[in-house]
Amino acid sequence: MSAIDRLLTNYSRQVRLPWSASMSGKQRVWFAVYPPAEERRVRARLPQFEAQTLEAKHGWTAVDLTRLLPEFLAEHKYREKIFRNPEHLRAGSELEVRAAALVHEACSREEADAESVVAVTGLASLFDFMRVSSLVERVEDSVRGRLLVMFPGEYAGNVYRFMDARDGFNYMAVPITSTESFINP
Repeated sequence: MSAIDRLLTNYSRQVRLPWSASMSGKQRVWFAVYPPAEERRVRARLPQFEAQTLEAKHGWTAVDLTRLLPEFLAEHKYREKIFRNPEHLRAGSELEVRAAALVHEACSREEADAESVVAVTGLASLFDFMRVSSLVERVEDSVRGRLLVMFPGEYAGNVYRFMDARDGFNYMAVPITSTESFINP
């Protein structure tokens, strides 16, 4: 069984567990963790994640952040300066605020109720321009059901490392990994 097949199997188990309504926003976040090299394979299998969610009698809303960076730069007033000095575009920037607004908007939709999953994809396209931990902290209070963050990176010892390159961050999210029979309630 491939790593992505195991990730999908573990997600299927997780989404079928009973959901507590009394959890905090931080506890309503799930990180589907996979190797960054598998990004395209995971994206190709998103319809299967959606199907597993619907079979478990939960709703599904997807937010794709892939085009956020090029669209942001294309309309930015100082884009030429940013291209010359990209270090000016850092975590905590307008880009992060815009990403959070897109996820918050998806979480606020009528169909994204307490029995639904809002899936966030495209984070790899924002690598080095945004911190995933900051994004999740900005939106966690707007999650009514579950927020599924498709996370290219690794998880070990309660620490998440985005794209295997950043210092890790400790977060209370439920990890869903491709480890054999891995599951967390």
